[in-house]
Amino acid sequence: MEELYDQYKALLFTLAYQLTGSAADAEDAVQDVFVKACDVHPERLEEPKAYLCKMVTNHCLNQQKSARKKREMYVGPWLPEPIRTQETDTLEMTVVRRDLLSYAMLVLLERLTPAERTVFVLREGLGFDYPDIAELLGKQEANCRKLLSRARGKMGISEEEPVAAEAVEMEWVSRFLSSLEQGNVDHMMSLLTEDVMLVSDGGGKVTASTRPLQERDRVARFLLGVFKNAQSFYPNSLQFERASLNGEAGIVFRSGNETLGAMFIQLRQGKLARIYFVVNPDKLARV
Repeated sequence: MEELYDQYKALLFTLAYQLTGSAADAEDAVQDVFVKACDVHPERLEEPKAYLCKMVTNHCLNQQKSARKKREMYVGPWLPEPIRTQETDTLEMTVVRRDLLSYAMLVLLERLTPAERTVFVLREGLGFDYPDIAELLGKQEANCRKLLSRARGKMGISEEEPVAAEAVEMEWVSRFLSSLEQGNVDHMMSLLTEDVMLVSDGGGKVTASTRPLQERDRVARFLLGVFKNAQSFYPNSLQFERASLNGEAGIVFRSGNETLGAMFIQLRQGKLARIYFVVNPDKLARV
């Protein structure tokens, strides 16, 4: 079992993380599955990858039912828990990073039913074939194809459109941070698309907008206001760290050893179209 754990834990973590949006829940799912697998007859583990993926998938489908109820009570928008993927450049993390959907995709997955989300992650995130997905879920292959088509529709992705985000270079992150430090509203607005949207997740534990912000002027002023307030609250100790989060270029805000927030930016034609800002302290342990 130890050998199976070493071989498949990265794959199973990636699968569970994308099904739940929570690194903590994903780690619990993997641990729980391997504990249960110790009691499974060896004959049922003749194809361990398929069997373990099925166990994790079933665990996460059950977990999603309770998670949805909790999120109905959540204060403000709920965003996935970010994870660091740069400095731990081991083979295991390489596997995780390669198979991760973009953070923006993780956000869109929240629009889907558990079955739609599972098919989308298995097919688009992990590259499973339809017969394997059908076997894992106990559904007809044609039904799985319909679920994927429906999921793409809900996420606003056409059948021909690849599931990939426009890469954000670290140089662009530097320009964005420089604009924050300059405090110029017009310059900040010049970096944003007309339909820019900012979503922040404080979970009711720290100050954050309880609704997505969508007007360019409001988003620019909000960003500059947050930066100015943070400078006042953490004089001489506020730090911005350009970091690889979920395999993308992101920004981590710190004061000393305290992590204050993690930000993802999504570009469209060279301008900022979406900003996801996680400041709920419960979600910052892995950045």
